[in-house]
Amino acid sequence: MTAAFPPAHSPEAHRHGVLFVIAAGILWSTVGLGIRLIEDAVVWQILLYRSISMSLFLYLVIRIRSGESPFSQVRRIGFPGVIAGLSLVAAYSGGIYAIQNTSVANAMLLFATAPFMAAVLGWLILREPVRKATWTAIAVAIGGIAIMVADKSGSVALKGSLAALGSALGFAVFTVSLRWGRTGEMLPSVFLSGLFAIVITIGICQYLGLSLVIGGWDGSIAMGMGVFQVGAGLILYTLGSRSLPAAELALLSLAEVLLGPLWVWLFLGETASITTLVGGVVLLAAIAGNALSGKRRKPPAITTP
Repeated sequence: MTAAFPPAHSPEAHRHGVLFVIAAGILWSTVGLGIRLIEDAVVWQILLYRSISMSLFLYLVIRIRSGESPFSQVRRIGFPGVIAGLSLVAAYSGGIYAIQNTSVANAMLLFATAPFMAAVLGWLILREPVRKATWTAIAVAIGGIAIMVADKSGSVALKGSLAALGSALGFAVFTVSLRWGRTGEMLPSVFLSGLFAIVITIGICQYLGLSLVIGGWDGSIAMGMGVFQVGAGLILYTLGSRSLPAAELALLSLAEVLLGPLWVWLFLGETASITTLVGGVVLLAAIAGNALSGKRRKPPAITTP
């Protein structure tokens, strides 16, 4: 029996889209709490186990959803899909390292710079036009970032902040790669990124002498994140983004940034520094201002996951 979905631009579809995107943001926002609950595993071991469960989950979803092998879809998207997959591996690695080495609030806020980086890369590589309002927002965001890292010079937290920015750059490259390949389908590239991550992390673990076997607690959390935090969140976002304009997506995505620090504060008592909070407010204002200024514009075909 086939389920009936409302038309893409109907009020009901819009309500469903809002709920799906908010639900995706809630799932994605748990990444900080999940990483904090890991006891012994390091970034490469976490990414290995998370990628295994994510790849299996997405294989089943793509197979059921499309009726064909995910590998067939991967072959169709070609080289841009390879670049997109590898960029996600870098984004995942930087994200996990960042959360392990700086506050969750600091990391989550810096992750949110990805759309601005994608705009600049799209302008440089694809010659996509960038609105004046977006350039202004990028300048304001840079000011917010400077405030956030101002008190972290020479510390481990600075490495975490740089890793968070590297992760945002990875997501930006992913977005631009999909635009370059002219595909609006994210799932095959994300599935491919999981396969790349498995191979790469196994190699790194072997090189560093890290065990491929981790504790049951750490393994369960990492694999749970692969299915629920990454996989299910991506499915919900994909469904919701079809009926929402890009500006609204950008505003709703702030739920992930705001909820991430909330979870670690509620469950673990983790707080953020004053400079992180002040810089974060500036950064969020830049994101919200850019989204609101583009609210009447037609949304682009590809959005940042």
